[in-house]
Amino acid sequence: MLSYRHAFHAGNYADVFKHLCQVLLLNKLTEKAKPLCYVDTHSAAGLYDLGTDMANKTAEYSDGIDKLLQRSGQYPEITDYLALISQFRDKDLYPGSPAIAAHLLREQDKLILMELHNNEVENLRANMGRDPRVAIHHRDGFEGTLAIAPPEPKRGMVLIDPPYEQAREYQDVVNFIQKLHKKWPVGVVALWYPLLAEKRNKAPAMLDALAKVQPASLFIAECWVKPQPQELGMYGSGMAFINLPWQVDQQIEQLLPILTSLLGQTGAGYRTEWLIEPA
Repeated sequence: MLSYRHAFHAGNYADVFKHLCQVLLLNKLTEKAKPLCYVDTHSAAGLYDLGTDMANKTAEYSDGIDKLLQRSGQYPEITDYLALISQFRDKDLYPGSPAIAAHLLREQDKLILMELHNNEVENLRANMGRDPRVAIHHRDGFEGTLAIAPPEPKRGMVLIDPPYEQAREYQDVVNFIQKLHKKWPVGVVALWYPLLAEKRNKAPAMLDALAKVQPASLFIAECWVKPQPQELGMYGSGMAFINLPWQVDQQIEQLLPILTSLLGQTGAGYRTEWLIEPA
């Protein structure tokens, strides 16, 4: 059940897309001086050594973050993200979403990091546990987030990034967000999901179910780096947002053609859609 290890995939194209969106969100949220709370439901290790055998078994980062870094000066839309990543990449590291959040958040902000996997939570504690702003919970991310919702301060966001190893996780996500939105209606929700050939109907069904939850707003962005295979494999990923801050949708729309141009093969593409437009 807990076989997924993100170190095999750190820095790949899906990470790049997810973390670019995360940087945009946190930059927008930190424009105001008011403190905020960042919650991560599936934190994993928080920081990854790209020099390890685990990372280099697949070396997915070579077709992800390293491709972007080679063109780092050409696109102002991704400058902030690449400047942050470069500080880690120079040390053969890649920051996961917890490390990115810790880097961007301020002294008055809080981070609540959930992780159920025994080995991963130990790595998370080693990587993030010395930060006084950080609280690490060794528990199921959905259960733990609902237990602390709404957090203090109530202003903030949650990043939801399950492995989707089991088919039921798509419905689990919907059930979780429905409960969370009732407890924390002002929270920004950022949900990552894969685009998988063998489960091609799962993501659309999940998004339809999310829309039926009737949040205040629901925006989606998807990016694929190759054509959809007939049988197996991930060919792209998506992000769904509830309570997306003003103008971040436009920033995401500016990112997508850059990503598909730099990381995509023939047949790459992207799309965005407001499933529920803000009032």
